[in-house]
Amino acid sequence: MSLCVFVLIASEFIPVSLLTPIAADLAITEGRAGQAIAVSGIFAVLTSLSISHLAGGVDRRTVLLALTGLMLISGIIVAAAPDGAVLMVGRALLGMVIGGFWSMTTAVVMRLVPDHAVPRALALLNGGNALATTIAAPLGSFLGAVIGWRGAFFCIVPLAAVAFVWQACSLPRMPGGAGLTAKAHSVSSSGARLLWAWRQFCSSSWVSLPCSPICGPSWRP
Repeated sequence: MSLCVFVLIASEFIPVSLLTPIAADLAITEGRAGQAIAVSGIFAVLTSLSISHLAGGVDRRTVLLALTGLMLISGIIVAAAPDGAVLMVGRALLGMVIGGFWSMTTAVVMRLVPDHAVPRALALLNGGNALATTIAAPLGSFLGAVIGWRGAFFCIVPLAAVAFVWQACSLPRMPGGAGLTAKAHSVSSSGARLLWAWRQFCSSSWVSLPCSPICGPSWRP
C-alpha cells in the first residue's frame, strides 16, 4: 500500500513541473494545462466524501484493487492524450483514485495490524507520500527533459502495475461494513476534511509564486 501511495502522489504532482511542454504539445495555454492539477483535486474531494457510501458492503480489498487499476488506466490515458479534453479525463480519473484511496487507507490499515502497531503502519504508509511529494516534481522535470512529458507519465504505468499485483498477492479479504469500527469511520471522515483543506492550500496561487523564479514558468498557475 505504501508503494501504491507513492505512485499515486507521484502521478498527482508530476504535472507541476511539466505544464510548459504539455501546453506546447497539446496546443493549449499553460493555464489550461494547469487545470489538469485542479480537476484531479476537485474529483478527489467529491470521491472522498462519497466513497464510503458508494462502496457499501463491497470487500475493501476489491475496492483498493479497483482504485489501483483505475490509477493505471489514468496513467495510460494521460500519457497518450491527443488533446486537452482527454488529458482532463485522465486526470479526473486520477482524482477519483486519490479521494477514494486516501479515504479508505487509514481504516484499512487499522484492520490489518494490531492496535499497538497502527502508528508504525501509518508511518510506513505515509512514508510513500512524503517521498513522492519530495521527488515527484523535480523527477518529472528531469524525465520530461530526457524522454518527454509523455514518457514521464508513462513511467507511472509499470509502477502502478507492480502495486496492483503486490496488493493482489498480499492484501487479505476485508468485508465491508461490519469490520469497520466507529473509530475508523471517524478517522476516514477527518481525512476527507484534511484532504479538502490540502487541496485548497495547493490550489492557492500564492503558493506557487515563491517557486516561479527558481523553477520557471511551469510553476505559475
